Amino acid sequence: MQTVFEIKQDIKNSLSSYYDKREIQSFIYIIFEYILSYGKIDTEVKKEEKIDEDICERIFSIVDRLKKFEPIQYIIGETDFYDLIFKVNKATLIPRQETEELVHLIIDENSNKDISILDVGTGTGCIAISLAKNLPLASLYAVDISDKAIETAKENAIINKTKVNFFKEDILNIKHKHNKYDIIVSNPPYIRNSEKSLMHANVLDYEPHTALFVDDNDPLIFYRTIALFAQEHLNENGLLYFEINEALGKEMKDMLSEYSFQNIEVIKDLNERDRIVKAQK
Repeated sequence: MQTVFEIKQDIKNSLSSYYDKREIQSFIYIIFEYILSYGKIDTEVKKEEKIDEDICERIFSIVDRLKKFEPIQYIIGETDFYDLIFKVNKATLIPRQETEELVHLIIDENSNKDISILDVGTGTGCIAISLAKNLPLASLYAVDISDKAIETAKENAIINKTKVNFFKEDILNIKHKHNKYDIIVSNPPYIRNSEKSLMHANVLDYEPHTALFVDDNDPLIFYRTIALFAQEHLNENGLLYFEINEALGKEMKDMLSEYSFQNIEVIKDLNERDRIVKAQK
């Protein structure tokens, strides 16, 4: 049997040529929390505790998968997002920090309002569910083209004790006709195919490409379609929120202006990249 300290050292040695030190330390915390329900402090306080062989095998089976650059979130089947837990799988994108910033902006600007919100391309449901959790007066609707994603999102709504109305819809041909919405939000595919070479293997080899990539010839195809839908299905003065490709802020602003949206803002994320666009009908 190995001690907690010895296991941690073995994990560091095994992954040192694959990941940087900070990321390896994060993996260690996640693995010990997942397998043994140990918090960060436990991994230090209990460093001399001996771990059964079968538990060690489970831990190092995870390490072997990490060597193949499989995302830790897919390995353990869940991730944190906006202080909530979400199930994830290969039918859904792994929620990211930039999307948390989008959610935070919507919550901050619309708290205590009795409004209806549509999330287009919901995936795990992270946007819609986080909004439902933090905007208790709002009515939430969400669509996705993937049956598996809708199934996962419904599970996540139950886990997080929220009510969201989910529907299967193709973003490029939305037929869902709730009366009108006060907000439409979307984090659609926005990475151009030419940018694939900039992506890490853990994204390219494991996350669903249909939720990530768009043709270079028409990188705004999803945004334009959603904007056209919003023209008809946003209430007067309703708001449109998008997460965007940082390289396309100007193009997004021009497109929304062409479609007669007002008060268009391109908002930078915490890393000073153009990441959110907000517009008003």
